[in-house]
Amino acid sequence: MRINDEELKDSAPEDYTQEIAEVAYSYWESRGGEDGHDVEDWLTAEQEVMRRHRVQRAERQASAA
Repeated sequence: MRINDEELKDSAPEDYTQEIAEVAYSYWESRGGEDGHDVEDWLTAEQEVMRRHRVQRAERQASAA
């Protein structure tokens, strides 16, 4: 079963902002603090965090079935 972004938004009221910020910060750190990639880091982190949560949700649903 595939969960789309709309379903995730509707069913997950959690705010992932802090988690996204922490992942984006880790990208910045891994580049040695090089500036100029903030938007790219944020968008990449956002995709990673949302993917993690989709996978976790799918795993929970699969184990509940």
